[in-house]
Amino acid sequence: MRHSTGSQRDQPTASGSVDTLTTTTTTTGSQHTVSAEVVEVEEHEFASDAEPEATETLKLTARTRFAHSLQGLHRKSRDETKKEIQEDDEATLRELLISLQKQVSVMSMNLSAKLDELQRGDRHLETTVALCEIRSQLQELTKSVESCQSEVSEVKRDMVAIKQELDTVQQVKEEIEELREYVDRLEEHSHRRKLRLLEQGLTFFLSYSIFSAVLGMLQFGYNTGVINAPETNIEYFMKDVYKSRYGEDLQEEAVQRLYSLAVSIFAIGGMLGGFIGGMVANRFGRKGGLLLNNILGIGGGCLMGCTKISNSYEMLFFGRFIIGVNCGLNTSLVPMYISEIAPLNLRGGLGTVNQLAVTVGLLLSQVLGIEQILGTNDGWPLLVGLAVCPALLQLVLLPVCPESPRYLLITKQWEEEARRALRRLRASNQVEEDIEEMRAEERAQQAESSISMMELICSPTLRSPLIIGVVMQLSQQLSGINAVFYYSTSLFTSSGLSDESAKFATIGIGAIMVGMTLVSIPLMDRTGRRTLHLYGLGGMFIFSIFITISFLIKEMIDWMSYLSVVSTLSFVVFFAVGPGSIPWMITAELFSQGPRPAAMSIAVLVNWMANFLVGIGFPSMKSTLENYTFLPFSVFLAIFWIFTYKKVPETKNKTFEEILALFRHGNGRTSLRDSRLYG
Repeated sequence: MRHSTGSQRDQPTASGSVDTLTTTTTTTGSQHTVSAEVVEVEEHEFASDAEPEATETLKLTARTRFAHSLQGLHRKSRDETKKEIQEDDEATLRELLISLQKQVSVMSMNLSAKLDELQRGDRHLETTVALCEIRSQLQELTKSVESCQSEVSEVKRDMVAIKQELDTVQQVKEEIEELREYVDRLEEHSHRRKLRLLEQGLTFFLSYSIFSAVLGMLQFGYNTGVINAPETNIEYFMKDVYKSRYGEDLQEEAVQRLYSLAVSIFAIGGMLGGFIGGMVANRFGRKGGLLLNNILGIGGGCLMGCTKISNSYEMLFFGRFIIGVNCGLNTSLVPMYISEIAPLNLRGGLGTVNQLAVTVGLLLSQVLGIEQILGTNDGWPLLVGLAVCPALLQLVLLPVCPESPRYLLITKQWEEEARRALRRLRASNQVEEDIEEMRAEERAQQAESSISMMELICSPTLRSPLIIGVVMQLSQQLSGINAVFYYSTSLFTSSGLSDESAKFATIGIGAIMVGMTLVSIPLMDRTGRRTLHLYGLGGMFIFSIFITISFLIKEMIDWMSYLSVVSTLSFVVFFAVGPGSIPWMITAELFSQGPRPAAMSIAVLVNWMANFLVGIGFPSMKSTLENYTFLPFSVFLAIFWIFTYKKVPETKNKTFEEILALFRHGNGRTSLRDSRLYG
């Protein structure tokens, strides 16, 4: 009875514990089953002490049912968890469920152990202690389940965020695909447009416009060579003027200085004209600038023609300066105008017409300068005064020509005028391909529109093509060709030829220049600018060495004077193949519409500066180095060949937009390597 009473006295506590356990475990539906089983065990245990076997059976049954309940709890919890996260990442959730399963298994083992202790232990063991341990285990299980649910919720939120990001990535991917398709269509359209541009041919009005424009380059060639043949006559005139003024003879050294000034002041005027060429082109247009420039050509020619009448060699200097400004503007405006009106597939050949006009002017001045025509004391003023003829002829022919369509469309935004100009130049109403190509160029160079020379120099994108343009101009002037043009007669005389033979050899130089320039016109768009320039520089380097050798041994071997002539003529042949025409043309090709005028101004300024240095310095260099006069030019030619090989891109059959894209990579070597692949 005492045992029974003690048990009954403890019953409220046990019941309270069960109630608490039941309340605690109501978080999940499965835990109600566990609480009910515990209550049933408790009731059977306290019902009767006289029925131990029944009690044992009930305990065993309770333990079994409790274990099944825990397993049910595990299965139900797992099913519910799966149902909540079935769309989430399976690998992450599997790890969480495995962890929960381990915890439930450990809990089940602990509960089984406690029930075994209740079965084997003393009946007087306080049941409350065991039930409290069970309750604490169930509370830990509940916390584990809640923690697992919290982690699952976090994972679910993370998976939702990841899914949103994946959706965004997919959307971006679709947009990229659309852009790629658009770019492919655009490239295909550009390719078809380029093919149509390459099919354009030479029309009568295009030929007329180019002929009218290149009269300015003929002016340049004529005035470059006209001072060569009458050198002796001009020196005699200077001596006579000086003696009539001061009553004493002018020393030979002073005469040489005055003649060098007459030669080189032409280059000073050219520097000024080249410098302002870009501003004139932007303000008055390409055609407008050429028309206004003829005023200078006529004025300079008149001044030179009146030199002897006025008995003033200063007038010759001033006339040479004015005609130099005229020629400097021509060297900037004419290549620009021709490159902008020429079709894509003819741009190289038509650009070579610039050099053809220069060589024709040189040849004309050399032929007229022989003694049998105008190379006399009375005839040389007319010879230099004939410079008015190209200016007058251009003034008559050029007004009929249209303005550059690129200037009208891109610079002035006059689309209808540009269309009219293109219809006349192409002799067709189908000019949409040209308009689209100009629009593409305009879009490509919008950031550089109306760029100044200082902005051009500071632009990282345009620095590389500017350096190439400048070095190409230097490769023309520092090759030694101007030493041949200005002093070929005295050069041949010093090599052993008679005066008359030297003058005819000089005429041969002009004839070879014309012939080889004609040969290079079809090669320009077939072989490419870069390749021809490399051939030209390489040939000039070889024959400059031969010229030096012939000078060294001319006194030992009589026929070496002829080797000197042959080497000089071959030197001129290779100049005409590449360096003669390519620098003028490629400078205009390397730049789009906006920076082109400023780039041409800088390049032409550098060209005329080098021209001036050679003109003023060659006589002194000749007297100092004597037979080694051409060795410095050989060194320059080697340097220019290496630079061209490594840095100069091929521009054959490329639109201005494609050429501009070559220099947008930021790595010049990569761009040029790509250009060689496409060239």
